Amino acid sequence: MLVSQIIAVSLFLVMFILIILEIFERHVITMGCGILTLLLVFGLGMHSMDAVMKTLNVKSIISMDFWIVQHAAEESTGGINWATIIFIAGMMIMVEGMARVGFFRWLCMRLAKAVHYKVLPVFVSFMIMSSILAMFIDSITVILFLATVTIELSQLLKFNPLPMVLSEIFCANLGGSATMCGDPPNIIIGTSLGYSFSDFFFNTGAMAGICLVITIVFFFFSYKKDLKVKEQVDTKHFPSPESAITDKRGFIFSIIIFLIAVVLLVTHSETGLTVATIGTFIAVLTLIAAPRHIPEILKKVDYKTLLFFTGLFMVVGGLEQTGILEIVAGFIGKISGGNVYLMIAIIICVSAIASAFIDNIPFAATMIPVIQSLSVTTGVSLPTMTWALSMGTDIGGSATPIGASANVVGTSVAGKAGYPVGWKEYCRKAVPATIIVMGICTLYIFVRYL
Repeated sequence: MLVSQIIAVSLFLVMFILIILEIFERHVITMGCGILTLLLVFGLGMHSMDAVMKTLNVKSIISMDFWIVQHAAEESTGGINWATIIFIAGMMIMVEGMARVGFFRWLCMRLAKAVHYKVLPVFVSFMIMSSILAMFIDSITVILFLATVTIELSQLLKFNPLPMVLSEIFCANLGGSATMCGDPPNIIIGTSLGYSFSDFFFNTGAMAGICLVITIVFFFFSYKKDLKVKEQVDTKHFPSPESAITDKRGFIFSIIIFLIAVVLLVTHSETGLTVATIGTFIAVLTLIAAPRHIPEILKKVDYKTLLFFTGLFMVVGGLEQTGILEIVAGFIGKISGGNVYLMIAIIICVSAIASAFIDNIPFAATMIPVIQSLSVTTGVSLPTMTWALSMGTDIGGSATPIGASANVVGTSVAGKAGYPVGWKEYCRKAVPATIIVMGICTLYIFVRYL
């Protein structure tokens, strides 16, 4: 077992280092390390086909509970979390369908027009919109379109778009923390531990709501001077929001499908429909609504991200099957000395700091079995540690340009438009904002749950 543990840890560290260095694409790294985990850890080290099957976790897909929960959900973190992958794939298809008809561009232009193209009101409303959209749609997609429209507006209204783009990035990560489907770490946590949309909304969502108000005030006063308009602009001849719509019939269908997705997600704990079922259903509806555009929509799906998740789960499965994660949990429990407050603070701080420099998705996937083991050995409530892990990974990633995928996308869009963002420029406001939000979340958890 010692040999297997050494190999599993080595592959995990190699995977993380390669992801940080970006020598190869992320999906190539995780899939390569995942296949090596199956061959070297389970084959050479453990000689266990059972460990391979548990990690591949294919049997779960054909079980009825995978699609419709018929009894109390069982915690399942072993191996590939197919529910997460299927749900993300389904939402990707829905988002591509919405993007095709111009929904996101229309929404941004409509909101800007509603506040009469005044820069500061646009600044505040776009932060709010970024958070709300990220509650239901992947934050990468939200920022991709929001940053693009922000830069277009900045060229029309003659203001510096960077403060607005950076604030939108932070608010997207914050909004994503509010729900189970808002951010990939939350999807992994929710599907692994059996939590529902409402569980997240009434716990992490409450924290995110409080923090959003503080965040808007912080960024408003931090960037107020930077958002001064260079010259007055006549807005009468601006393009109308309706001009963004490329397919009116498809636009209406997209809105209906999005609303159906929201209703199904909000009620899935009552209906018994799993996120895998919801993701599949929404994907099918999207494709049925645009039969002539099916190849176009499917072509734009981010398959590399889906492969990234698959490989990641295999590598983490190696750590779980060899008992490494139980050792880590025991170490955290020993450091905290059984002090619940210290244990929660450690989970939040370690999650936030780690997520600021490494991808928060693999970190969240790694920590799930750790907090499960901690809950069993220390008696601390698993939900309490879950909310601490969720907020730490989701918000901690906001502190640096590489901490979350939305950060990378947003700064990339700005850079390509002629507004490069360096570490100093990004961290100047993001780090203080992250510290403030993490402080509020820690205090909230202490007061409400402990």
